[in-house]
Amino acid sequence: MFRIISIIGFVVTFLGIAVCCMALPCCKECGWRPGQILRRLVHLFTLLFVEQKLSLLGVFKKLVYLVALLCFVILAVNGFLTAVVLGRSISGYWIMLQTTAGAVFAVCVAVLAVMWACRHRFNESDWPGLQRILERITLVKRAGEEPLNRSQADGVPGLGQKITFWLLVVLALPLILSMVSSMFPLFGTHWQELLLELHRYSALLFALVAIVHIYLVIRTRMSE
Repeated sequence: MFRIISIIGFVVTFLGIAVCCMALPCCKECGWRPGQILRRLVHLFTLLFVEQKLSLLGVFKKLVYLVALLCFVILAVNGFLTAVVLGRSISGYWIMLQTTAGAVFAVCVAVLAVMWACRHRFNESDWPGLQRILERITLVKRAGEEPLNRSQADGVPGLGQKITFWLLVVLALPLILSMVSSMFPLFGTHWQELLLELHRYSALLFALVAIVHIYLVIRTRMSE
């Protein structure tokens, strides 16, 4: 069941991102010619560099984010490739890699949650975006034009980035605690199995939300 849910989740997530890229390009010059695609790939690669204009604190945040991103890729590929594609549990040196990357990732997530909490707080400028989401869910249109979302205009993360950021913070708690708790002889066999299931599904939700969050960050940076 977990394999089926994981496959469906990843397929739907990547298809949604692909549809969004085609329907809503991040810039007017974004096309699908080979030269345009190559320029976007080069621009995407340069986003990994540390800008010289950043302060010492900004450099630290960027480095922590890059380390967290690297650990996330290792954990996602190692964990889901083994469980979903190969259909077996992690063992041997791979579980050592998973444990090491998981410990570093947990520290990076905690640091990013503290340092980026203020930047991702909700304010009155997020209300128009929330209203649009509610309108699409309820299919009820409101009269009048919507004001500009000032958070996006001023370079502050938009509503989508804020929502996914706080979802990641919330999902990180059961993801980390379920694995840490299973390492101590505090629970019996039944509870150990429940903790494993909690960890697996928390990891799946965290990975899907993280993919969407990374896409939104890249989309914002490439449209600057």
